[in-house]
Amino acid sequence: MTSAAAWLIIAAALPLSGCGFHLQGHTPLPTAAKNPYVEAQDRQSAFVQSLRHALLSNGAQLADTKSHSSAVVHIIKETYKKRVLSVSATNQPNEYELTYTITFSVTAGDEELLPQEDVSATRTYSFDERLLLAKGHEEDLLHADMGRDLADRVMRRLASL
Repeated sequence: MTSAAAWLIIAAALPLSGCGFHLQGHTPLPTAAKNPYVEAQDRQSAFVQSLRHALLSNGAQLADTKSHSSAVVHIIKETYKKRVLSVSATNQPNEYELTYTITFSVTAGDEELLPQEDVSATRTYSFDERLLLAKGHEEDLLHADMGRDLADRVMRRLASL
């Protein structure tokens, strides 16, 4: 490799190092979020499981209790709604809209790090009653995907602390 090519590579990589560029899926967490406790009514929901996985993947050590944590992620409310978007001439559903909404806040002791905030994800899918089992599976996959999407959004908020 010539020295001109080496300088060109260095010059191209230099702006990336200073702009906060990170590989997709990796969100560096601040010290306040390194040892969080996730408080939720349903600890097995798609969102909570995705959030716990995202925290662990990004270097957090999940605390077993609030008292041993650096911050508490409060999952205040979790709602999942399904509504009919369109119907056929025989009044059968043709299309559904799924909406997954999370209300959360983050505290550290008595200090509020992130005030209560809502995040939501919406997906639509077509429906055919002849493919009932497949469409039920598709809805389950969309639900899990929305949980991952919401967990990623919460992770970005945690990274901004």
